[in-house]
Amino acid sequence: MMETNKTVVKEFILLAFADLQQFQNLLFVVFLLTYITCVVGNVTIIVLVRIEPSLHTTMYFFISVFSVLEIIFVSVTVPRLLANLIAANNIISFNECFIQMYIFDSLGATECYLLVAMVFDRHLAINNPLHYPAIMTHALCIELAVLSWIMGFAIMLISVIITARLDFCGPNMIDHFFCDLAPLQNLACSDPFISNLSTSSTAVFDIVLPFFIIIGFYIHIIMTVLKIKSKEGKQKAFSTCSSHLIVTSLFYGTAIIVYAKPKGSHYDKYLAFMYTAFTPMINPFIYTFRNRDVKKVFRNSINRLINQGTL
Repeated sequence: MMETNKTVVKEFILLAFADLQQFQNLLFVVFLLTYITCVVGNVTIIVLVRIEPSLHTTMYFFISVFSVLEIIFVSVTVPRLLANLIAANNIISFNECFIQMYIFDSLGATECYLLVAMVFDRHLAINNPLHYPAIMTHALCIELAVLSWIMGFAIMLISVIITARLDFCGPNMIDHFFCDLAPLQNLACSDPFISNLSTSSTAVFDIVLPFFIIIGFYIHIIMTVLKIKSKEGKQKAFSTCSSHLIVTSLFYGTAIIVYAKPKGSHYDKYLAFMYTAFTPMINPFIYTFRNRDVKKVFRNSINRLINQGTL
């Protein structure tokens, strides 16, 4: 005998920042500028890496892939948030909600694995520089990037399916600006224990495990760099990792707080904004303003455009 689907909720209401009603217009402007800056900054990096031969290296390949991911990452949530703020369009259908959740969380998991691939590249370059060109080929770079996407979307699918099978028969107001696992689990009429357990397990594989792998790589990198006798050599080695270390710290600082615990809170949406929009916005500046190669290419490109305009 087939089991009856008890789900009666057909749509959800995203409360977003309804508690800051008097600041809705200001929030719209802030989030819009954040989104535009994020997209323009990451597109600039992609274009520079694409057109500049000196940036056709493994490190910048991963940075350009990371920029593509960031653009998609913010585009999954921020445009709907803007519609919510300016047009009070806060209703999202049941299916659309879970699709948004799956894509967003999968992209977040992909980012974790991609950060691991990036630090592995730096670790190999610093600890095994002689064999680095032979090991870190372009084919391997593509394989690592593709594997990051596959693992992110495959592992996250389990939690999303389990959560979608919960019974939603009562309240449908989500205290968030996008659909996410914890807020939806809190709305379920049936026992969300299995769903919460799957979320925590997924967080271990998608967030915690990559985090400790990154820490392990950096410990080994630091031990290697400390053995370098020249001060210039140490600075050069650290400079190749500093941008990645800052980006990783910003992303994990908020993501672990939100996702390492299954039960959400009212303040999760404020923390979520940090890694859904703010961090992707400043990442291009971290990779450019802290990187001499990119700054040089950027200045040369600007000068070329100015010279062409004056001809």
